[in-house]
Amino acid sequence: MGREENITEDEAALYDRQIRLWGLDAQRRLRAARVNKMPVLLVGVKGLGAEVAKNIVLAGIKSITLLDSSLVDDEDCTSHFLVSKADLGKNRAESSLHRVQLLNPMVQVTADSGDVDGKDDAFFTNFDVVCVTCCPAATQCRINKFCAENSIQFFSGDVFGYYGYMFSDLGEHEYAEEVPNTKAKPAEDEETDEPSPKKAKTEEPETVVVKKCMTFKRLENALSVDWSLDDMKKKLRRTPNTYFIMEVLLDFYGKHKRRPLIKSKAEDVTDLNGIRETTLERLKVDKKVVPEDFASFCFAELSPVCAVVGGVLGQEIIKAVSQKDQPHNNFFFYNGIDGNGMVDNIGSSQH
Repeated sequence: MGREENITEDEAALYDRQIRLWGLDAQRRLRAARVNKMPVLLVGVKGLGAEVAKNIVLAGIKSITLLDSSLVDDEDCTSHFLVSKADLGKNRAESSLHRVQLLNPMVQVTADSGDVDGKDDAFFTNFDVVCVTCCPAATQCRINKFCAENSIQFFSGDVFGYYGYMFSDLGEHEYAEEVPNTKAKPAEDEETDEPSPKKAKTEEPETVVVKKCMTFKRLENALSVDWSLDDMKKKLRRTPNTYFIMEVLLDFYGKHKRRPLIKSKAEDVTDLNGIRETTLERLKVDKKVVPEDFASFCFAELSPVCAVVGGVLGQEIIKAVSQKDQPHNNFFFYNGIDGNGMVDNIGSSQH
């Protein structure tokens, strides 16, 4: 990750909990999460984006750019804590900047009010990590493809009512993992009348740092699985239905260029049910994998769901930057109806 800088006394005090949790080397990598001053890019500052920003800024990432061309609306004021009623009608990224900065004065925070679809590929070369939230599948796949071809770590995610997901593509990712290395050896000789076979043996727990590597897939591959193949039919039984709900919602997003809205809930529920059939037909799976009443639970960003998915997504970014511990490969799904979260690896092996 480039030159690792020393941690100052102020930083040691601010990040005491993280240092005790991850270690000093991991915190140094977080501090130096850039090469030639390349920061983290966060696209979308709605409820999920706000949680991600909070988590990585509090963890001590070096710098972050908030990119969002949308204006603050009523839903924003109830789904997250970075904006207020006073910000209604103002740019979402610029309105969130001040409160993000207050979370950690040591992190460099900037705002960009441009449209992510209007950014050319060269724009993304300014970043080590790109996290895309609240964007249609086409936008996510385009940025993921460019990031994969340019060794930029890519994350994406979204929350639709009770449902949420995150995706990661770290390419060929190396990381360090601590594994137990317990060695048994006889206790030191003691003056005792007990026969030697009865002398206790002590276990000396040791932790060894092991370097490992993991290969990731692109989002495009993960969204275009042919579930009629024999091996995928077997996997289908273990795949969370939130994956298929996500596919339906992304198809809705692509069709309407917007999310399902409370103000048009009746019409959107009807359309979501229709898209459910066409999406599952495209994926070659039985429509029973998505509950018939799913559409009623897809509206707004529920703060608890944002907190869960944003917590996982933020933690995965920290893992990737610090190169500490095994990352999730490649999805995390959360279903707030039953309170289940699940990590799953979906997609072809091509990168």
